[in-house]
Amino acid sequence: MRFARLSPPDQDRPAFFARLEGAAALVLDAPPWLGGKTTGEAVAWAEVDLACPVAPTKIVCVGRNYAAHAQELGNDVPVEPLLFLKPPSALIGPGQSIVLPPESQRVEHEAELGVIIGRRCKAVRPEEAADHVFGYTCLGDITARDLQRKDVQFTRGKGFDTFCPVGPWIETAVDPAALRVRAVVNGQVRQDGMTAQMLWGVPALVAYISRVMTLEPGDVIATGTPQGVGPLVSGDELVIDIAGATAGAPGIGPLRVSVAAPQNGAGAR
Repeated sequence: MRFARLSPPDQDRPAFFARLEGAAALVLDAPPWLGGKTTGEAVAWAEVDLACPVAPTKIVCVGRNYAAHAQELGNDVPVEPLLFLKPPSALIGPGQSIVLPPESQRVEHEAELGVIIGRRCKAVRPEEAADHVFGYTCLGDITARDLQRKDVQFTRGKGFDTFCPVGPWIETAVDPAALRVRAVVNGQVRQDGMTAQMLWGVPALVAYISRVMTLEPGDVIATGTPQGVGPLVSGDELVIDIAGATAGAPGIGPLRVSVAAPQNGAGAR
């Protein structure tokens, strides 16, 4: 099934979660990962109505989970998952803008498969992981590469407001081990990799992270990026698309966002 968060610009109502069925959005009474049920209200929706579909307590990211990406940046391939966090304040949704911070001269895209947790998850085994996953989405781990290298640790370079576009919706019926992750900038394919190339797949990541920290319903895991990361400049359009690895297999997206210069010298939305 496909779930979204909608914020119609022509309606005086707060954003709401819905299950999408074709052109109809079946309104839910709570976020879907919390067991939200349909209220009986159905509304028509359009792409412009889509908002960021997640509301996590934390965004747990996995660095260098594709060997070719580690190598393209001159890094060693890790021997265990490399974890870091992005703040929820970094989230944006479809149609919004990544704002380039004035502190950085090199902001880059990283297209990733996002995992949304559906059940509280602590110290689970890999074979139990699927029972704790609600669904999957497109995610951008936007990175101020110069600051990441300068600081060594990742918090500042990964944590600016707008540095985590997510969407356009959540899909529950995809195979996370058989997906094709692409980043397209201004119509040019920059990244094109298969989730089968991950060093650690989704079950292993969920299990590993849950031994470090409790994953709550709605939390997001960013699973790492394939090779081909590159710069973003003001005026760019970034499209992240996740397709099924075989013809006819379900995918996710595309997620479309723009890139903007800072306003009034600040990096706020």
